[in-house]
Amino acid sequence: MSYRVCFVCMGNICRSPMAEVVMRSIVRDAGLEGQIELSSAGTGGWHVGDQADERARVTLASRGYDGESHRARQFAAHWFDDNDLVLAVDDATYSRLRELDPEQSHEKLRLLREFDPLADGDFDVPDPYYGGQRGFDDVLDMVERSCRGLLAHLRAEALA
Repeated sequence: MSYRVCFVCMGNICRSPMAEVVMRSIVRDAGLEGQIELSSAGTGGWHVGDQADERARVTLASRGYDGESHRARQFAAHWFDDNDLVLAVDDATYSRLRELDPEQSHEKLRLLREFDPLADGDFDVPDPYYGGQRGFDDVLDMVERSCRGLLAHLRAEALA
């Protein structure tokens, strides 16, 4: 039985697919592919079926990741049952996910940057969509740190 993690942002074309791609690489490098299943989604359906934003794909490729196969999906309330951990990229996404299933216990719902050792109380991954390339680079830095912290957490808590 695999431990299932879903990363969630607004449209599933920038932050959450970057997190999924990075974490997939980290999990593969750790030899844990059969133990951890990864996915991503958006709270909105504007981009369902679309590839990740071109700037996100370019940024991922610049560091050796392949985000070309990603297709955006929309998170549905029943996905709480399908996942062991749902990671929101910011407070707005977290709040929206709580609204999707107000009776859910929410022990599965956390913020991605809770696992970033440099978060220093600011757990939002800023949305780079309306900015320039530098925003995507900054987001990838946060995502890489968070995903490394997440793997350490999963090894200690979920996979132990």
